[in-house]
Amino acid sequence: MPLFVLDKELAFPPPYLAGPDGLLAMGGDLSPERLLLAYRNGIFPWYEGEHILWWAPDPRFVLFPGELKISKNIRPLLKKKEFDFTINKAFVSVIHQCKKITRPGQDGTWITAEVENAYIKMHELGYAHSAEVWKNNELAGGLYGIKLGNVFFGESMFSKVSNASRYAFITYVQQLKEEGFQLIDCQVYTEYLESMGARMIPGKEFSTLLKQLIS
Repeated sequence: MPLFVLDKELAFPPPYLAGPDGLLAMGGDLSPERLLLAYRNGIFPWYEGEHILWWAPDPRFVLFPGELKISKNIRPLLKKKEFDFTINKAFVSVIHQCKKITRPGQDGTWITAEVENAYIKMHELGYAHSAEVWKNNELAGGLYGIKLGNVFFGESMFSKVSNASRYAFITYVQQLKEEGFQLIDCQVYTEYLESMGARMIPGKEFSTLLKQLIS
């Protein structure tokens, strides 16, 4: 499949033209307008080296809030409120922690300074949101992503304390469900999110859901 190169025009090729690995295009910028257009079409950015790469994997890894799985070892933590949970209290700190935290099997991070600044701008505009968990008034874990319509597009999470990110994710999914959200985009497969109920769906089904759920 061809790799499309973006220019200043605010446009993307159709997601179904992505390669087998989900890679669709490169270039462009991380302006709010381009990011919103990308998410509305099921496309997300991911850096490799100095280049912005745009992805639209098929099948797509998602979580339907009603299918959330809570493991037996997490239930007691939720019941006794092991962590304090907040929303949008520390967005800048959350994305910065996601940027700098060491992850097994990964060399470096896709969250460059440009990405960090772009999503902080998206937060200021009301599109990017964070969920945080705290222990003894210290930030212990959290996640951030984009809200459009009744879809939450998860971007990254971090944990400095055992089970903190899992606690944040589960609690936030429950909150999103109460708010009427019907789909959480997890982008690409991880065993970690699969254990909490995420699963693959065909790219065509994902695109149809986006059209239905994003006004």
